[in-house]
Amino acid sequence: MAVSSMSLSLASTTTTALTKGISQFHVPPSKGIISPRPTPFCTLSFITCSRDTIPEEERNCLRRSLLLGVGVLSLNLSSAAALLAQGIPKNYEAFVDKADGYSYFYPSDWRDFDFRGHDSAFKDRYLQLQNVRLSFIPTDKSDVHDLGPLDEVVSHLVNHVYSAPTQVATVMDMQEKNVEGRNYYTFEYVLTSSNFARAAFATIAIGNGRYYTLIVGANERRWRRVRNQLKVVADSFKLLDI
Repeated sequence: MAVSSMSLSLASTTTTALTKGISQFHVPPSKGIISPRPTPFCTLSFITCSRDTIPEEERNCLRRSLLLGVGVLSLNLSSAAALLAQGIPKNYEAFVDKADGYSYFYPSDWRDFDFRGHDSAFKDRYLQLQNVRLSFIPTDKSDVHDLGPLDEVVSHLVNHVYSAPTQVATVMDMQEKNVEGRNYYTFEYVLTSSNFARAAFATIAIGNGRYYTLIVGANERRWRRVRNQLKVVADSFKLLDI
């Protein structure tokens, strides 16, 4: 699983640099998680010298180096601000996988975990069945419309792919949307067995030669309390060009 990361740093090449720490926005290097909280992470080196002991040409060189460094820092900070200003809802984090071509939001108090056969997954710290996971498989199709009409595709997936033979599958709702020229199918369903029921949202999309599936769900008994929170996750799923 490829993960995207971003760091801002400025290195000084002069031997007379005095290093001071500063704090700015930070994109953690693991898991491609974007967090808007400030974290100390980079250093800015300031050049100090005596005008009486350094020739004019060298002073000009040092001055140009300092100005160039400040310019690079400003450019990097602008890039960070643009990436972080994605409208991430309060109490959510963004997971971005540029290598595999997708992103989505998840509740900020969830943690990542390994889910067999999936590219990424996050779960509630205490309720493990309350989670989101994403997988993809190769496909020669170019759009979810190539799979068929929304109602037919959803009925087949819920009844024959997502559910076990011992479960009763019920489709609660289904929606289609287009974001930046890409089509997405999102649907809500419940799987019920003799002693357990689970409700979930699924969003599917096709792009980059892949068929992506994001599923976010919880125990059916908690569904009414967490449904709106998990709908944000399902609706946030977005394909990226790779």
